[in-house]
Amino acid sequence: MEVAILTKEGKDTGRKAVLNDEVFGIEANEHAIYLDVKQYLANQRQGTHKSKERSEVSGSTRKLHKQKRGGGSRIGDINSPVLVGGGRVFGPRPRDYRFKLNHKLKALARRSALSLKAAAGQIVVVENFTFDTPKTKEFLKFAKDLQIEGKKILLVLSTKENSVNLSVRNVPNARTFNASDINTYVIMNNNAIVLTEDSVEIVNKF
Repeated sequence: MEVAILTKEGKDTGRKAVLNDEVFGIEANEHAIYLDVKQYLANQRQGTHKSKERSEVSGSTRKLHKQKRGGGSRIGDINSPVLVGGGRVFGPRPRDYRFKLNHKLKALARRSALSLKAAAGQIVVVENFTFDTPKTKEFLKFAKDLQIEGKKILLVLSTKENSVNLSVRNVPNARTFNASDINTYVIMNNNAIVLTEDSVEIVNKF
Protein backbone atom coordinates (compact mmCIF):
# COMPACT_ATOMS: atom_id res chain seq x y z
CA MET A 1 0.00 0.00 0.00
CA GLU A 2 1.36 3.43 -0.95
CA VAL A 3 0.46 6.73 0.69
CA ALA A 4 1.49 10.21 -0.41
CA ILE A 5 4.08 11.90 1.79
CA LEU A 6 3.05 15.43 2.75
CA THR A 7 5.02 18.35 4.07
CA LYS A 8 4.07 19.75 7.47
CA GLU A 9 2.24 22.49 5.52
CA GLY A 10 0.03 19.81 3.97
CA LYS A 11 1.53 19.93 0.46
CA ASP A 12 2.32 16.83 -1.57
CA THR A 13 6.06 16.17 -1.82
CA GLY A 14 5.58 13.94 -4.86
CA ARG A 15 7.02 10.98 -2.97
CA LYS A 16 5.22 7.89 -1.68
CA ALA A 17 5.54 5.97 1.58
CA VAL A 18 5.15 2.21 1.34
CA LEU A 19 2.97 0.79 4.12
CA ASN A 20 3.56 -2.91 4.77
CA ASP A 21 0.46 -4.88 3.72
CA GLU A 22 1.14 -7.38 6.53
CA VAL A 23 0.65 -4.54 9.01
CA PHE A 24 -1.75 -2.14 7.30
CA GLY A 25 -3.62 -4.47 4.94
CA ILE A 26 -4.69 -7.56 6.88
CA GLU A 27 -8.24 -8.68 7.63
CA ALA A 28 -8.88 -7.15 11.04
CA ASN A 29 -9.47 -9.48 13.96
CA GLU A 30 -11.94 -7.49 16.03
CA HIS A 31 -11.93 -9.93 18.94
CA ALA A 32 -8.15 -9.55 19.29
CA ILE A 33 -8.63 -5.76 19.33
CA TYR A 34 -11.31 -6.14 22.01
CA LEU A 35 -9.08 -8.27 24.23
CA ASP A 36 -6.07 -5.97 23.88
CA VAL A 37 -8.10 -2.83 24.63
CA LYS A 38 -9.75 -4.60 27.57
CA GLN A 39 -6.33 -5.55 28.96
CA TYR A 40 -4.98 -2.03 28.51
CA LEU A 41 -7.92 -0.46 30.38
CA ALA A 42 -7.83 -3.14 33.09
CA ASN A 43 -4.14 -2.46 33.66
CA GLN A 44 -4.93 1.23 34.27
CA ARG A 45 -7.22 0.43 37.20
CA GLN A 46 -5.72 0.99 40.64
CA GLY A 47 -8.03 -1.50 42.32
CA THR A 48 -7.82 0.36 45.66
CA HIS A 49 -11.58 0.37 46.27
CA LYS A 50 -12.64 -0.71 49.75
CA SER A 51 -15.75 -0.54 51.91
CA LYS A 52 -16.07 -1.46 55.56
CA GLU A 53 -17.68 -4.74 56.44
CA ARG A 54 -19.48 -5.65 59.64
CA SER A 55 -16.35 -6.35 61.67
CA GLU A 56 -14.71 -3.09 60.59
CA VAL A 57 -17.49 -0.58 61.33
CA SER A 58 -17.09 1.52 64.46
CA GLY A 59 -19.84 0.57 66.89
CA SER A 60 -20.71 -1.53 69.90
CA THR A 61 -20.90 -5.31 69.56
CA ARG A 62 -23.59 -5.55 72.23
CA LYS A 63 -26.67 -7.48 71.15
CA LEU A 64 -29.48 -4.90 70.89
CA HIS A 65 -32.20 -7.06 72.43
CA LYS A 66 -32.83 -10.63 73.30
CA GLN A 67 -33.31 -13.18 70.57
CA LYS A 68 -36.86 -14.35 71.39
CA ARG A 69 -40.13 -13.11 72.84
CA GLY A 70 -39.36 -9.43 72.35
CA GLY A 71 -41.95 -8.82 69.68
CA GLY A 72 -39.31 -7.69 67.18
CA SER A 73 -37.12 -9.23 64.55
CA ARG A 74 -33.99 -11.15 65.52
CA ILE A 75 -30.99 -8.86 65.37
CA GLY A 76 -27.42 -8.77 66.54
CA ASP A 77 -25.34 -5.67 67.14
CA ILE A 78 -25.67 -2.17 65.74
CA ASN A 79 -23.10 -2.94 63.03
CA SER A 80 -25.53 -5.26 61.28
CA PRO A 81 -25.74 -4.64 57.51
CA VAL A 82 -29.53 -4.30 57.70
CA LEU A 83 -29.25 -1.18 59.86
CA VAL A 84 -28.33 2.32 58.70
CA GLY A 85 -24.64 2.88 59.41
CA GLY A 86 -23.92 -0.83 59.54
CA GLY A 87 -21.29 -2.69 57.55
CA ARG A 88 -21.67 -3.54 53.89
CA VAL A 89 -22.30 -7.10 52.76
CA PHE A 90 -19.76 -8.43 50.23
CA GLY A 91 -18.36 -4.94 49.62
CA PRO A 92 -15.47 -4.22 47.25
CA ARG A 93 -11.99 -5.17 48.39
CA PRO A 94 -8.60 -4.13 46.98
CA ARG A 95 -7.69 -6.31 44.02
CA ASP A 96 -5.46 -6.42 40.96
CA TYR A 97 -7.38 -6.24 37.68
CA ARG A 98 -4.39 -6.98 35.46
CA PHE A 99 -4.34 -10.02 33.22
CA LYS A 100 -1.94 -11.31 30.58
CA LEU A 101 -2.23 -11.79 26.83
CA ASN A 102 0.37 -13.55 24.71
CA HIS A 103 2.60 -11.45 22.48
CA LYS A 104 1.28 -12.92 19.22
CA LEU A 105 -2.30 -11.92 20.05
CA LYS A 106 -1.25 -8.40 21.04
CA ALA A 107 0.73 -8.02 17.81
CA LEU A 108 -2.27 -9.24 15.81
CA ALA A 109 -4.51 -6.75 17.61
CA ARG A 110 -2.14 -3.86 16.85
CA ARG A 111 -1.87 -4.79 13.17
CA SER A 112 -5.66 -5.19 13.00
CA ALA A 113 -6.17 -1.72 14.46
CA LEU A 114 -3.74 -0.17 11.96
CA SER A 115 -5.44 -2.01 9.10
CA LEU A 116 -8.84 -0.64 10.15
CA LYS A 117 -7.46 2.90 10.25
CA ALA A 118 -5.77 2.48 6.86
CA ALA A 119 -8.98 1.12 5.31
CA ALA A 120 -10.88 4.11 6.71
CA GLY A 121 -8.38 6.56 5.22
CA GLN A 122 -7.38 7.86 8.64
CA ILE A 123 -3.61 7.51 8.20
CA VAL A 124 -1.50 10.46 7.04
CA VAL A 125 2.24 10.35 6.37
CA VAL A 126 4.33 13.52 6.67
CA GLU A 127 8.01 14.12 6.10
CA ASN A 128 10.21 14.34 9.18
CA PHE A 129 9.80 17.73 10.83
CA THR A 130 10.30 19.71 14.00
CA PHE A 131 9.21 23.10 15.31
CA ASP A 132 11.73 25.90 15.86
CA THR A 133 10.16 26.73 19.23
CA PRO A 134 7.58 24.87 21.31
CA LYS A 135 4.29 26.61 20.55
CA THR A 136 0.77 25.24 20.65
CA LYS A 137 -0.09 27.64 17.81
CA GLU A 138 2.46 25.86 15.60
CA PHE A 139 0.75 22.50 16.08
CA LEU A 140 -2.74 23.95 15.54
CA LYS A 141 -1.54 25.37 12.22
CA PHE A 142 0.01 21.99 11.39
CA ALA A 143 -3.33 20.24 12.05
CA LYS A 144 -5.23 22.82 10.00
CA ASP A 145 -2.85 22.48 7.05
CA LEU A 146 -3.29 18.70 7.11
CA GLN A 147 -7.08 19.16 7.33
CA ILE A 148 -7.35 17.14 10.53
CA GLU A 149 -8.27 19.93 12.94
CA GLY A 150 -11.15 19.00 15.24
CA LYS A 151 -10.26 15.30 15.08
CA LYS A 152 -8.60 13.17 17.74
CA ILE A 153 -5.00 13.16 16.55
CA LEU A 154 -2.25 10.64 17.26
CA LEU A 155 1.12 11.96 16.10
CA VAL A 156 3.63 9.11 15.82
CA LEU A 157 7.30 10.08 15.97
CA SER A 158 10.40 7.95 15.46
CA THR A 159 12.31 9.61 18.31
CA LYS A 160 11.58 12.03 21.12
CA GLU A 161 11.12 15.59 19.79
CA ASN A 162 10.83 18.00 22.70
CA SER A 163 9.66 20.96 20.63
CA VAL A 164 6.89 18.86 19.06
CA ASN A 165 5.87 17.15 22.32
CA LEU A 166 5.66 20.49 24.15
CA SER A 167 3.63 22.01 21.30
CA VAL A 168 1.08 19.19 21.43
CA ARG A 169 0.64 18.60 25.15
CA ASN A 170 -1.81 21.50 25.68
CA VAL A 171 -4.10 20.40 22.84
CA PRO A 172 -6.89 18.33 24.45
CA ASN A 173 -7.67 16.15 21.42
CA ALA A 174 -4.07 15.35 20.39
CA ARG A 175 -1.14 13.38 21.72
CA THR A 176 2.31 12.24 20.60
CA PHE A 177 3.73 8.74 20.83
CA ASN A 178 7.01 7.11 19.92
CA ALA A 179 6.49 4.59 17.12
CA SER A 180 7.89 1.72 19.19
CA ASP A 181 5.42 2.43 22.02
CA ILE A 182 2.06 2.72 20.26
CA ASN A 183 -0.57 0.20 21.29
CA THR A 184 -3.98 -0.94 20.14
CA TYR A 185 -5.87 1.34 22.52
CA VAL A 186 -4.24 4.61 21.42
CA ILE A 187 -4.66 3.63 17.76
CA MET A 188 -8.36 2.89 18.15
CA ASN A 189 -8.95 5.92 20.39
CA ASN A 190 -7.91 8.40 17.66
CA ASN A 191 -9.37 9.04 14.21
CA ALA A 192 -6.37 10.76 12.61
CA ILE A 193 -3.06 8.86 12.74
CA VAL A 194 -0.14 11.01 11.56
CA LEU A 195 3.08 9.09 10.89
CA THR A 196 6.43 10.69 10.16
CA GLU A 197 8.60 9.12 7.46
CA ASP A 198 11.03 7.56 9.91
CA SER A 199 8.23 6.21 12.10
CA VAL A 200 6.75 4.36 9.09
CA GLU A 201 9.91 2.22 8.93
CA ILE A 202 9.45 1.24 12.59
CA VAL A 203 5.71 0.56 12.33
CA ASN A 204 6.20 -1.52 9.17
CA LYS A 205 8.10 -4.06 11.30
CA PHE A 206 5.23 -4.69 13.75
